Amino acid sequence: MDDKDFLAERFEENRAHLRAVAYRMLGSLSEAEDAVQEAWIKLSRSNADEVGNLGGWLTTVVGRVCLDMLRSRTHRRESPLESTRVPDPIVGSAEGDPEHESVQADSVGLALLVVLETLPPAERLAFVLHDMFAVPFDDIAPIVGRTPAAARQLASRARRRVRGQTPEPEADRAKQRAVVEAFLSASREGDFEALLRVLDPDVVLRADVGAGKLGVSQVVCGARAVAEQALRFRDFAHAGRLVSVNGGIGIVNVPEGRPLSVAGLTIADGRIIEMDILADPDRLARLDFEFLED
Repeated sequence: MDDKDFLAERFEENRAHLRAVAYRMLGSLSEAEDAVQEAWIKLSRSNADEVGNLGGWLTTVVGRVCLDMLRSRTHRRESPLESTRVPDPIVGSAEGDPEHESVQADSVGLALLVVLETLPPAERLAFVLHDMFAVPFDDIAPIVGRTPAAARQLASRARRRVRGQTPEPEADRAKQRAVVEAFLSASREGDFEALLRVLDPDVVLRADVGAGKLGVSQVVCGARAVAEQALRFRDFAHAGRLVSVNGGIGIVNVPEGRPLSVAGLTIADGRIIEMDILADPDRLARLDFEFLED
């Protein structure tokens, strides 16, 4: 094995970790893969013999790449509809298909990713690297161009926002499934009162249809408004199938066998408190739905 092959092998040992870092940073599966690939390019062009801790070095490189991508995304953001952007979901079989277990293990709740989307890039990086991957502030500081103390403050501000806005979800998948099935049943039957019983009074629905597509990305708040929305799309409820969305039970709508939308549902105390729906055809086309053929 030559040096390049050995380096590639060591990089592959870190790929899953790097993908997890990039996904939490970017909320985009395709951009996460791009960031990981950029890290490989930088590694292949560097003097790897001088790198003592390859995993740590690669993590900080991916962090830098993701920070640049986030800042570029912020500069491009012109439409107010971007505020309803739903991160890419990690979708798998609701039955725990072993093929998807490794990917699911890298996932985090969609509700948390939605909150991370609202953070300034530097805060997001400091929080993700330190709180999720235990990267020391001494290593984070040069990435964001701050002192270690300032990097600590970035993470602290992000942590307060995350704790204040991220609900504590139901961890029991069987209980999740019962709530989601009740929601689907009520939607299919057009039972408004049953929908109200399964929705939290302060439920929030986010729908992301993509820029320039037919329809309007939106945020809907409150049980009655969300129930009315569900009844408006009652016909699609019959095409709903249970799937795993970022480790929880969600719904994919597949009329005529073609995925039309994916919904991640956050459940607490037996009710749905958050619904994050991706219905952007371009982004849906990049997701893996092969398990639906099973």
